[in-house]
Amino acid sequence: MTESSLETQSRHYAVVARAIEYIRSNARSQPGLAEIAGEVRLSEQRLQRIFVQWAGISPKRFLQYLTKERARQALRQSADILSAALDSGLSGPGRLHDLMITCEAMTPGEIKTLGEGVSVGHGVAPTPFGNALIGWTRRGICYLAFCDGDEAVRQRELALQWPRARLSGDDAEALRLARRIFPAQPEPGRLHLLLRGTNFQVKVWEALLDTGSSQLLSYSQLAATVDAPQARRAVGSALAANKIGYLIPCHRVIRESGDMGDYRWSAQRKQAMQAWEAGRNAVSGCTHR
Repeated sequence: MTESSLETQSRHYAVVARAIEYIRSNARSQPGLAEIAGEVRLSEQRLQRIFVQWAGISPKRFLQYLTKERARQALRQSADILSAALDSGLSGPGRLHDLMITCEAMTPGEIKTLGEGVSVGHGVAPTPFGNALIGWTRRGICYLAFCDGDEAVRQRELALQWPRARLSGDDAEALRLARRIFPAQPEPGRLHLLLRGTNFQVKVWEALLDTGSSQLLSYSQLAATVDAPQARRAVGSALAANKIGYLIPCHRVIRESGDMGDYRWSAQRKQAMQAWEAGRNAVSGCTHR
């Protein structure tokens, strides 16, 4: 993905997110393109063009993926998919794009030193879901937070995680990483994540990495995958503690009812992520692995 196309997707995100929110809120009435375009104050042709450029498919096609029925259907299916994969000894039905996401947890001793002696790079880069602040060390990506004009707040949050580390800004490297995280076409490769959390939190995050792109699951289903079926509240706390957005796909977890649920970087962005993944799968005709 070129710099210009990634920036274009980032600019288009705000428009598309509003359209997605309207489609999902009015899914039962099956709104047409003219109605959706009127809601976002664009011509039908302009909205169609922006939508296709952002997602690869039209708003009408997106509507199939954004109803509560889709969420409920995904929940009914995901238990069987997950259990079959886990029972067969597989880690799960798929991973994000073609990237092999590997991770390494910090030790309690490393966390206690507050990053002393560590160099942390960071920078803001455009993504399909708006700008994001990305942080990394030599061991991998340690932070990814989406920004809504609050870059300074996100930078303070990153600094608080690493108060004794040497922080240095590098937007060019952040853009390079963003291109790898959000490629125009799935590309084979490897991204390494550096996880900072309790043993249980890390276990939950690793389980999420084994879910397939656009696969939704409930809190109880996720709790079952980490052998803690009664720990739905603790699973929710682990999701809330995640500081590496999108790559650790908390956006795929929804409530038992099929409702969207909360998300650190806004429910609107969460539903856009779910729709974007579903749209990319629809374009490719298969689940990215």
